[in-house]
Amino acid sequence: MPDLFFEQSVRKRNSVRPLADRLRPTTLEEIVGQEHILGEGMLLRRMIAGDTASSLLFWGAPGTGKTTFAHVIAHESSGHVETFNAAMIGVQDIRRIIEESKKRIEQDNGRTTLFLDEIHRFSRSQQDVLLEAVEQGILILIGATTENPSYSVNNALISRSTVLRLEPLSEENIVAILMRALHDKRGYGLLELNVCDTAIQHWAKYADGDARRALIALEVAAGSTEGTITFEIAQQSMQRKAIRYDKLGDGHYDHASALIKSVRAGKTDAALYWLASMLEAGEDPRFIARRMSIFASEDIGLADPRALEQAAAAWLVVERIGMPECQLTLSQLIVYLSKSPKSRSANDAILQARDDVAHKRTVLAPCDHDANALPTITANYYHE
Repeated sequence: MPDLFFEQSVRKRNSVRPLADRLRPTTLEEIVGQEHILGEGMLLRRMIAGDTASSLLFWGAPGTGKTTFAHVIAHESSGHVETFNAAMIGVQDIRRIIEESKKRIEQDNGRTTLFLDEIHRFSRSQQDVLLEAVEQGILILIGATTENPSYSVNNALISRSTVLRLEPLSEENIVAILMRALHDKRGYGLLELNVCDTAIQHWAKYADGDARRALIALEVAAGSTEGTITFEIAQQSMQRKAIRYDKLGDGHYDHASALIKSVRAGKTDAALYWLASMLEAGEDPRFIARRMSIFASEDIGLADPRALEQAAAAWLVVERIGMPECQLTLSQLIVYLSKSPKSRSANDAILQARDDVAHKRTVLAPCDHDANALPTITANYYHE
């Protein structure tokens, strides 16, 4: 006899579950995108199909399917699965899971798969607790992180795992996911929502590769509209792109690197794009001014000494007036630096001089107070 109270409890939980969670794929066939690791004959598909998954680290931006892959592997796995957010679990929990996994192996009940979402939230000491169990095969670890594992996960743990990079979903992928949400009974299939094609295209474009963000926008629009979801309603539910940018992590330095490389190559349009992207994401304009001042000496130098003057003046203006007006100053500076001739002679000269000081015989300072002179005994030693 079915437990009516249990069924009622399940229905209540489902009624408050977000659309993205209700639609989360449970099979390989339901996953959209990531063909580079899930296409026919690719590594991950072979591992899941053969139930031979080893420890994995999924690395990618939000909404690209990291948690989804973990759930599919768990669904397809023949062993026991434990799922946790790394922020909600401690060392004692990990040790308990390891001991329970050992008992299952002794009883021929298979290995345990441990999925840790946001594994970068685990401290290094917490990650160390997993090392022996993963190395001996007691646990199959599946971690998901938005941060570069090289910086957020122990090297020893990385060496025992396969790192899989998930790419942002294409607009076509997002459209397919939204259409499933409209027609699947787990979504709005029973309600027969009427949504304009332009609304779907708007969400797919402004989600910027994040399926969860697109589904949240659809859910907001559906919950606040009784009639047709128009383009205007779609705009209200998702008003701007969510730029993937973390001020303290990879995004910060990747954008800065892209900006500098574009200026160095004289690609003005590309440099302005990266400037706009950084400012739109909330980057401190003083950081950009500082980097451009360094660039003016390092990469332009004597080819155009005025470049440093321009950079110093721009930095002062940025300090004095701030955003949004200082974006004009930064734009002017970056156009100037991009179009300037380049020379690293001053940079190379000081690096060579410092290398001489650090690794060659010490030259004593002249005793006759002539700063341009070298003692006779060393005159033949120090030369260009």
